[in-house]
Amino acid sequence: MKYYSTRDVSRSHPFTLKDAASLGLAPDGGLFMPEFIPQADLETVRRLASISYAELAGYLASLFFSDDLPQEQIYAMVRKAYDFDCPLRTIEPGVNVLELFHGPTCAFKDFGARFMGGMFGLLNSEGDNLTILTATSGDTGSAVAAGFFNVPGTRVVVLYPEGKVSPLQEAQMTTLGGNITPVRVRGNFDDCQALVKAVFNDAEFRRTHNVTSANSINLLRWIPQSFYYFYAWAQWDSVNSGAPDIVVPSGNYGNVTAGMMAWKMGLPVHKFIVASNANDVIPQFLLTGEYKPGPSVRTVANAMDVGAPSNYERMMSLFNNDFQALINMVEGCSFTDAQIKKAIVDIYLKDGYLSDPHSAVAYLARKAGDANGFYLSTAHAAKFSEVIAEAFAEYAPQSEWKLTTPDSLAAAMGREKVFISMDNSLEALENIIDEGQ
Repeated sequence: MKYYSTRDVSRSHPFTLKDAASLGLAPDGGLFMPEFIPQADLETVRRLASISYAELAGYLASLFFSDDLPQEQIYAMVRKAYDFDCPLRTIEPGVNVLELFHGPTCAFKDFGARFMGGMFGLLNSEGDNLTILTATSGDTGSAVAAGFFNVPGTRVVVLYPEGKVSPLQEAQMTTLGGNITPVRVRGNFDDCQALVKAVFNDAEFRRTHNVTSANSINLLRWIPQSFYYFYAWAQWDSVNSGAPDIVVPSGNYGNVTAGMMAWKMGLPVHKFIVASNANDVIPQFLLTGEYKPGPSVRTVANAMDVGAPSNYERMMSLFNNDFQALINMVEGCSFTDAQIKKAIVDIYLKDGYLSDPHSAVAYLARKAGDANGFYLSTAHAAKFSEVIAEAFAEYAPQSEWKLTTPDSLAAAMGREKVFISMDNSLEALENIIDEGQ
């Protein structure tokens, strides 16, 4: 299979899988898309989902990548990457949540990052020295760092905004050492993301530096996120009928566009609901038809603090730039910090279920959209213990609540943080990359 930029309308410049993955961003500034979207057999999906997530993911991955790699290598890599589950839980009658936080860094980013790390291990058989450059508003950095930790021939440079990630998120990014270089940027997430794009757009620098991205702009991070939608559907379909509504907490829109890819692959979906915080560029676009990116706003759901979502281009490409077709299938809504914190408390008091702020946004959107299906829970509540404590102090100060921290998170908090501090400067970032090559 070949891959094309979202901006290459005539499809005149095809790329191989290795080249598209290594470039991350297309030379024209667009995002890579597969030349065609393979179709999944739903009976096979049901059968393999009943065995394990890894078996299903191996089948779906082979639909995309078996032209480039032997199927047995793909399956072996996927089984190693996905040694954890993503169960669909019913927390109250009619309310179903897909828990995507059972991986090593307790966030949904583990699904894309571990797959990507494994794929680069297979594609990089010649041992090329590759710098993986990624920007994070919270969970991406820790998942990518863990996914690529000690992968031969790679070095990971993670940019994160100073003072705008949780202490636990920072600990996960800055305590691994080895081939991981965390960079704390004096700015916000949009500044970090702009720096990554600026490196990719610096043709002279890239001629002498082997650099790619592990953000959801990279197709190897993005495509595998479509797989768990099939797994969720198989669990939902076993006790329900019809096509489900799927609610996705959204920031950079890689997650929901992966769901849209699954739909294009044949997944039954009634509608998608994209749920945002105060950074509501896409919900406003869905209402007005005008795409107006702007500076990000800091919220309690910080992984969604994105003012210029990169995957907007993929979303439009999947709908052939047909706005009417898009709004027929996708709804959007947004919520304030106060609403998010209150929802965290309300869900716990009603269901005994503790949500992180991003999952609470999805819960609110499910309720507002009267959705019949499931919503995605993208991070373990322990990653946002400060927000949860603040929510209970404000909305239920007399209530008792309990938060259990997974061992992997507790271990990260106990280790020394090591990072580089940097101004919002392309020159400074390129010097850091230089020093590591």
